[in-house]
Amino acid sequence: MRVPSGLLLCLPAMLLLAACDDEPDPQAIVDRAIAVHGGAVLAHAEVTFDFRGRRYRAWRQGGRFSYERWMTDSLGTDTLHQVHDVLTNDGLYREVDGLRVPLTEEEAAAVESGVNSVIYFALLPFPLNDPAVRKRYLGPSTIGGEPYHEVEVTFRPEGGGRDYEDRFVYWFHRRHGTMDYLAYDFHVNGGGTRFRQAVNVRTVGGVRFADYLNYTSPALPGPGTPIERYDTLMEADSLEPVSEIRLEHIEVRPLTP
Repeated sequence: MRVPSGLLLCLPAMLLLAACDDEPDPQAIVDRAIAVHGGAVLAHAEVTFDFRGRRYRAWRQGGRFSYERWMTDSLGTDTLHQVHDVLTNDGLYREVDGLRVPLTEEEAAAVESGVNSVIYFALLPFPLNDPAVRKRYLGPSTIGGEPYHEVEVTFRPEGGGRDYEDRFVYWFHRRHGTMDYLAYDFHVNGGGTRFRQAVNVRTVGGVRFADYLNYTSPALPGPGTPIERYDTLMEADSLEPVSEIRLEHIEVRPLTP
């Protein structure tokens, strides 16, 4: 049977569209991971934990949030002070020994970054559906013989925070839906890149938490380098350990929506 010439012309385009339709949706991958990690609980919950000798609290009730940090610090003096930092939808403030104190623009930026970054990583992948997040599917990957989806995350300047220029890559297990690895570049303090491997995974109050082994590589020295290559470097055992990220005394208290 003779195929009409018009149909022959359309076939390449149809095949291309079919191939595009077969590509996994990064939004669906992230949604599944959030569900697997306990996102339904985190949407309305209070989470507290210790990290490197400091106490953190993340309170979320739908679209409202309050992120807090308690620590003992000299603040450049000869006396230790009790410091309480609070970041909410309405802004940021600091209390020292129970009294609210003014912050310079530089101090406010440092406090916001210190509080937000710790809680952001602790609650991953839940924050990946924030309005400023942009997602892009990079392709399939294999780490340690396990299959993964590789997803890039960048941020819109509006609502993306002070570090909106940072770029992240996440590896989601194709069968289990879990987020087991992530890489990112950063621009503060001279810039650099990191790769994190989830370890000591446990479930607390219906939420999946993990500690992380933190690595870097001379092959990916700073922003603009292809951090999606970290999976290959991990397989080649060519990463340099930097630190361990450990959360302690985790508590989860669900809230009534």
